[in-house]
Amino acid sequence: MASKRVVFVDGVRLPFQLASTVYKKDLAVDLAQKAIKGLLVKTALDPALVDYVLYGTVIQESKTSNIAREAAINSGVPKSVPAHTVTQACISANQAITTGAEKILSGQADIVLAGGCETFSDVPIRFSKPIRSRLLQAGKAMKKGPMGALSLLKGLTLKDLAPEAPAISNYTTGEVMGHSADRLAARFGVSREDQDLYAIRSHHNAARAHEQGLYKDEVIPVDGEIFENNIKGDTSIEKMAKLKPAFIKPHGTITAGSASPLTDGASAVLIMSEEKALELGFTPKSIIKSWTYAAVDPFEDLLLGPTYATAQVLRASGLTMNDIDVVEFHEAFAGQVLANLTAMASDSFAAENFGGYKIGDIPMEKINPLGGSLSIGHPFGATGGRLVTTASNRMLRGEGKYALLTACADGGLAHSCILERYEK
Repeated sequence: MASKRVVFVDGVRLPFQLASTVYKKDLAVDLAQKAIKGLLVKTALDPALVDYVLYGTVIQESKTSNIAREAAINSGVPKSVPAHTVTQACISANQAITTGAEKILSGQADIVLAGGCETFSDVPIRFSKPIRSRLLQAGKAMKKGPMGALSLLKGLTLKDLAPEAPAISNYTTGEVMGHSADRLAARFGVSREDQDLYAIRSHHNAARAHEQGLYKDEVIPVDGEIFENNIKGDTSIEKMAKLKPAFIKPHGTITAGSASPLTDGASAVLIMSEEKALELGFTPKSIIKSWTYAAVDPFEDLLLGPTYATAQVLRASGLTMNDIDVVEFHEAFAGQVLANLTAMASDSFAAENFGGYKIGDIPMEKINPLGGSLSIGHPFGATGGRLVTTASNRMLRGEGKYALLTACADGGLAHSCILERYEK
């Protein structure tokens, strides 16, 4: 990796919006197309120069199962450019970006478009399994006449007639992520008030960032607007305190206010080999220095992966938390962020899990000063592109030399990445 460097040139995203609002008429592929087009326009990159397109998504529409290919072609990328789609829950865009980086390091590409998208406004809703089975048999049954058709109804119940929306529980554990987050918060002593205060901070930071124009460089206007409609700049501890537990009732500590909402959106980033970027006249924003993926027990540690991944990436890069100036931490739940921060600073956790290696305390002022997923929103497949872009722009504005990105994902997965500010 030392002989060739992968650089982040630029990134954009659509304004992230609550499901069934601004983008309720759009398919996921429409959002992806808008983001990729926006990136190509912003960078003025000739699409013919792109070597590969990688794109992440989670809830897949069968008509566009390779959404990377469909979005690329319809964004003006030549048909001769290969593209494939990746899915890794909430870190799908991160996987798209780092897979692109690995293509560059291996010499298979010099210019990669990556990112991700998600819509909850148009999720695939299926017939139940018994109905699907009978529909697949219908052609053969109908050849037997009316009695054959009637035979398809045998054994069906009223319950079988109900449609199936995409599952929100984990396939292996059967548990909804919010339940796991509630248990994790309790395990690490994170109170309801702690979570409410963290969520309020996220909303206030995001509102202030928009007011100060700090997102103008990375959010593409849609219908002339870049504001994101989940942000509640006027929220308060009194308003948060009125919300009831959303998962473990009645004594849970996670509410709708301290959980990231169902969100529509898309992101796109441009990465290159350093040599190619300079050859084309681009000034990169950051170097993708090091990255890792971690997997933990999905039953007990589902959302604790960022602690493990962060320990791995810091060790691999030869850095400590004292070297890190910028932190972009995916906020699936306020309790999940705070529990991970507690684990990172814990001597006993370090002794039990990392042979005594302790990540250390992370000053809160370094973490998500422009808001995070709790306030901005979390389109599953797109958030990773936001993290990389926001962190790079923060460093460019003088916040420091190194950035840490970290995120949890369903299935007990996690990602951490180190970016380094590019020096001209």
